[in-house]
Amino acid sequence: MILIHKPAERAQATDEALDRHIWRPGEDIPQDALWIDLIEPTVEEERLVEQYLGIEIPTREEMADIEPSEILYHEKGARYMTARVLCSSDTDQPRLADVSFILTEKALITVRYDEPRSFSMFMARAVRPGGCGHQPEAVLDGLIETIIDRAAEILGLVGKRIDRLSRSIFEGERQGARRGATFRAALKSIGRKGDVISNVRESMASVERMLLFLSSSMPRPQRPHSYRAEWRTAIRDVQSIEEHATFLSNKVQFLLDATLGLVTIEQNDIIKLFSVMAVIFLPPTLVASIYGMNFQVMPELQWHFGYPLAIGLMILAAVLPYLFFRWKRWL
Repeated sequence: MILIHKPAERAQATDEALDRHIWRPGEDIPQDALWIDLIEPTVEEERLVEQYLGIEIPTREEMADIEPSEILYHEKGARYMTARVLCSSDTDQPRLADVSFILTEKALITVRYDEPRSFSMFMARAVRPGGCGHQPEAVLDGLIETIIDRAAEILGLVGKRIDRLSRSIFEGERQGARRGATFRAALKSIGRKGDVISNVRESMASVERMLLFLSSSMPRPQRPHSYRAEWRTAIRDVQSIEEHATFLSNKVQFLLDATLGLVTIEQNDIIKLFSVMAVIFLPPTLVASIYGMNFQVMPELQWHFGYPLAIGLMILAAVLPYLFFRWKRWL
């Protein structure tokens, strides 16, 4: 499917408003199209756009390359850029989607095989009065700004969830099996949040490379407005998000270490309890073993109060170690 976004021509629309048009087989691409959004394009759709703009659409395998020279380059008067955009960050399976941006003289072309929320957010913003400029660079600038805003929003949500998780771990009063279940859930939650933060950092790193490529490119002389200043501002925003992601990553690592330390303490308490119980019952077991031997000459066996004496001795042998442990505050 191809989505074409062009200037609105309705009487009440402003110059900055964009209208959304869905391309259908047999139709021609409007000459005033500013943004051509290729979502899982077919061969026919790619051929139509290539003939219209005189460019080549990168394949999905080329978009997944990690070499800067393969994803940031000039070709036939167009600038090719590929970035990794956050996708499904609100679910339990966050991931990154490869998106290619092709900036030409006539239009901006985006190629993607997923549905990042930042694109739908930009579409909703672009149709508003003053939501987007009248140039392909303006559309690209708006898309990049929305991608950055979405990354900042995700980091903010992750930071709040980390704070709530920290309070539940350090201030929880549950004991025993419930406490263990809490730690297991906390470790899973920490892992998911670590994945989201890692995705944000990777996405922002790719966006920063793209912005550096854009800001270093020569602006077109016929354009009345250069977006270099906006792109440099966006670079600073990206760098601040990366710094915040590093801070949250360190916080997640601390929370992971602290949780594992609390798990170790819980395990040590259990082992200590078993050790104390073994020490408490060891003297009574010794007394019972002595009087359980089958020697013929054992005077105590003939005593009238021998049995109560043995029971009392075993109880005393169990109570004394317990009192000693309580006195030492080991229990």
